[in-house]
Amino acid sequence: MHINFIAVLIAALIPMLIGFIWYNPKVFGKAWMAASGITEEQMKSGNMAVIFGVSFLFSLLLAVQTNFLVIHQFHYFSILMNEPGLDDANSEMGRMAADFMAKYGHNFRTFKHGAFHGAIAGIFFALPVMGISSLFERRSFKYIFIHTGYWVVTLALMGGVICGMV
Repeated sequence: MHINFIAVLIAALIPMLIGFIWYNPKVFGKAWMAASGITEEQMKSGNMAVIFGVSFLFSLLLAVQTNFLVIHQFHYFSILMNEPGLDDANSEMGRMAADFMAKYGHNFRTFKHGAFHGAIAGIFFALPVMGISSLFERRSFKYIFIHTGYWVVTLALMGGVICGMV
């Protein structure tokens, strides 16, 4: 089982694309800026090359990890990774793994299934992380839900792309 790096690269673009839409002033941008206490002048400051470059790097890390959230077949190999002969197609273990993948390798490999698991990750990972940090930073629930909504949609699309690109 190998990671599809083309799917990872495409998925890594999704946070930026959704961010351009989600945080646009005509969508949630004005509400987010108000909830964050950020002015338009502050938004224009900063080194945008660094911000987008590091954001893309973080998006790549997230896209790689999303593979393990949405593609169930990785779990089979993670259980057997230390078994001798797993990487040898001629060994008993290698043949067993090949037979397993031939029979079950495409199960649950759809955009819809990946989007479901991505959305679940947004709710059960992003919401608690955003919520805990935001509460201690004394942010509003509006702030929490704007960001969490973004991550639920973003992770759903990332999961869909990664899981659907067989």
